[in-house]
Amino acid sequence: MRDMAVLPIRLFGDPVLREKGRPVTEFDAALDRLVEDMVETMYAARGAGLAAPQVGVLKRMFVYDIGDGEGVHVVCNPELSDYAGEWTYEEGCLSLPGVYVEVERPMEVTCRFQDERGDTHEVRAEELLGRVFQHETDHCDGIWFVDRAEKSKRRAALRELRRRFADGTTQWLPDPDRPRADHEEAAL
Repeated sequence: MRDMAVLPIRLFGDPVLREKGRPVTEFDAALDRLVEDMVETMYAARGAGLAAPQVGVLKRMFVYDIGDGEGVHVVCNPELSDYAGEWTYEEGCLSLPGVYVEVERPMEVTCRFQDERGDTHEVRAEELLGRVFQHETDHCDGIWFVDRAEKSKRRAALRELRRRFADGTTQWLPDPDRPRADHEEAAL
């Protein structure tokens, strides 16, 4: 049995994050290893979701755990449809650490996807789970959550990011031993 690895997370500005991921076609041991490493990385980063492009892998897949007691889920080749309602929520992102922006998205969405074995599922999701599906699918398509924010909020978020990473940092390595602060929210 191999040790899982915490992977470096790419930061806003890294060109890989603007590219479209390729469909997952091989549901094999390599995918299992990637899933294990992504889960380890998501937990180390105190996140609720993590898409493969965020760790430099151009695949249409993500992992998530919204803390509802159901554990980790793997979503490959997501397709979203049947949007309904509206919900404004302050989103964060592991590729924009510490930056939160109000984003209006549909309240409900249907996600059709394959799991890590290649089995097809369709889930109707609302509120946080619906937002995770939309946020992480956007990553698979090279779209940022700040792209969906109001222009002034997007500019403010990008200014803050430039201030935080003025040294040219393009990735960060989560520390699995760092305790979560009481005020710290899970990012997607």
